[in-house]
Amino acid sequence: MSEAAEPHLRSNDAPNLPHHNIAQGHIAPTFVTPSSYLRPLGHSRPTTPAKPLKPVDIEQREGLRAIRAFLKVRTSYDVLPLSFRLIILDTSLLVKKSLNILIQNGIVSAPLWDSDTSTFAGLLTTSDYINVIQYYWQNPDALSRVDQFRLSSLREIERALGVTPIETVSIHPERPLYEACRRMLESRARRIPLVDVDDETNRSMVVSVVTQYRILKFVAVNVKETQLLKKPLKELNVGTYTGLATAYMDTPVMDVIHMLVKKNISSVPILDRDGGAVLNVFEAVDVITLIKGGNYEDLSLNVGEALLKRSDDFSGIYTCSVQDRLDTIFDTIRRSRVHRLVILNEHGKLEGVLTLSDILEYVLLEGEGDET
Repeated sequence: MSEAAEPHLRSNDAPNLPHHNIAQGHIAPTFVTPSSYLRPLGHSRPTTPAKPLKPVDIEQREGLRAIRAFLKVRTSYDVLPLSFRLIILDTSLLVKKSLNILIQNGIVSAPLWDSDTSTFAGLLTTSDYINVIQYYWQNPDALSRVDQFRLSSLREIERALGVTPIETVSIHPERPLYEACRRMLESRARRIPLVDVDDETNRSMVVSVVTQYRILKFVAVNVKETQLLKKPLKELNVGTYTGLATAYMDTPVMDVIHMLVKKNISSVPILDRDGGAVLNVFEAVDVITLIKGGNYEDLSLNVGEALLKRSDDFSGIYTCSVQDRLDTIFDTIRRSRVHRLVILNEHGKLEGVLTLSDILEYVLLEGEGDET
């Protein structure tokens, strides 16, 4: 499924980061901060405090309850745009051809279909291509056969590497959106296919794919109570602040790919060796750009060289601070295509990373035990 591109927004209050010489393999990304969009207004994770709730705590709870109530009465069908296209790949397709199809259509994932059994066979994502790269890196003698590798053999790669199997979680499109969100959190999936059953043939059919971004944007557009989420991030147990994987502009791309696999993450912040400021973020989707057309030689590049190969319509790096609030972050999601926010301190240095998975988990689980 391909979505229309969001407008590229720039922030007036982004950190004043240094610019770098592109000829040296450095790239100066666009930084966008959520605080520029709203002006301040004048598993269960129970959050029962030891002292009486403050007004801001009460509003925060009301906002979370409103979002959960909304997700429980809307279906996954409701999230879909009026017009969209869906690309489904047969498991007999060559990996090389599947990669070209994704790039040509501007998408980073696609449902898989087993034509032999006429069944849904899981979701192809950037993680699967990274697994292929890891496999051939460990078995260089097999690299000459990579062009003959088919999608049906992805499970063999998974078993050889001992990695998480391909995503097969799905949901009926008429089930509550809340249930779809819970399934994504349980499976650690960032998107979920909507699978229905044909009334005439009684066979499964893939309707579409819903992403975390589209769900959170749906909430941001339709739930005005997101404006009640005014507690700053520093008071919320959301995001990752320790054990962060980082790299530098001269770090080999393969080293970063190993980080993505080892930590099961989708991005690695790129830091300045001298001052430690955040310069950019290397994302899992950047790997697809490097190997398009079956050119695996670009994997020998360093990060700075690899980032220069990004598309001109790259949306930029989105940032925030621990002082930002979820109301401003939801407004950022409503306005722009955001997949994560890099949390910076006042000096532009890395403090943490806030992903859409973190936001979705907080919205669904925070204080839920107290409500029931």
